[in-house]
Amino acid sequence: MQITRAGEYAIIGLLYLARQPAGRTVMVDEISDAEKVPSSFLAKIFQSLAKAGLIQSQRGAGGGFTLVRPPSNINLLEILNCVEGAFALQKCVTDDPACVVSDQRLDNCVLCGVFAEAQSRVNEVLARTTLADLLKRNPKLIQIENTH
Repeated sequence: MQITRAGEYAIIGLLYLARQPAGRTVMVDEISDAEKVPSSFLAKIFQSLAKAGLIQSQRGAGGGFTLVRPPSNINLLEILNCVEGAFALQKCVTDDPACVVSDQRLDNCVLCGVFAEAQSRVNEVLARTTLADLLKRNPKLIQIENTH
């Protein structure tokens, strides 16, 4: 399992939105410039996030994106699942399992149990970590420049 740039940029973009004053909408270009991420790629990611109901878009003058829920109610697992799809440490812990050794599902494969437990723990950490938790880990992230 490796989180792609899309997953990373989704979290970075949502953290930027989480730092904004209530009610402020932000254009993708602003986030792209501030966070040094490609604007067109971030726009595609934000389309997925909007479709999943994590952010809301407003068109027209003064438009942009805002979070739909408070940062304390948005966890990393739902963000990553939205952008990356369900990810797994190994094929045997997916919806379409296959044993690594023989390309056949083996009920007695000792690795599948270990991979399933590891997957469960990774998912637990991601599910209990919210955008608000990440902001608390780095107080500098909370400070917003009032240049907008």
